[in-house]
Amino acid sequence: TACVEQPEKYTKAKALATSLNYSAIYWHGLDKKGRSILWLRCNRMPWFPDAEAQVNSYILLSDEGIKCMPPGVTDFVVLADSNSPPPPNPQFMLNILSALVKGYPDRLHELISCPVGTIIQSVMKLLLPLMPTRLASKIILISPEDTKEKLAGILLNGEDDIPTFMGGTCDHDKFYPAEGSFPDKELKFDYDGMRSRLEESIKAYHK
Repeated sequence: TACVEQPEKYTKAKALATSLNYSAIYWHGLDKKGRSILWLRCNRMPWFPDAEAQVNSYILLSDEGIKCMPPGVTDFVVLADSNSPPPPNPQFMLNILSALVKGYPDRLHELISCPVGTIIQSVMKLLLPLMPTRLASKIILISPEDTKEKLAGILLNGEDDIPTFMGGTCDHDKFYPAEGSFPDKELKFDYDGMRSRLEESIKAYHK
């Protein structure tokens, strides 16, 4: 078996599956320009994450989203739910930023974080000086009072696409439940379903 023949590879794959199973990072829907949206749900991330596995899952998902891009679309949007502060492990945030700089600086259109309270603002003040200017300029922080209006202007179907965890009516949890779609499997996260829904959204947009 894989765990016996290639123990290191198996351990990494298991850690990656565990990271995906939090359903804290996934593709869902488009913005008004037809760009795919990668959602980050900070409140679902563990307090002490496996930073390497979390970043690996981000890279895996980013690559998947890039593969799905139709002709004429070259970048994507990251939308971070900041209702809860990020995990207190700064290495995760630094590694994510490093991954963005190394692999996706030109693929990332914007990283939008909302609703941003004082804790997130303090964290970002520490992190922004560490980033290259071209990446820092793509990070948009939206205050709680402006969240609904700004999201309606970004998401393809306006207010109808604002998720319930940001004060809207669109239920992401039926596709990405916290406990996973396949509780009896190693990979509980519905990876194939996520990809299929993204492909369908892109096809519908470009009809």
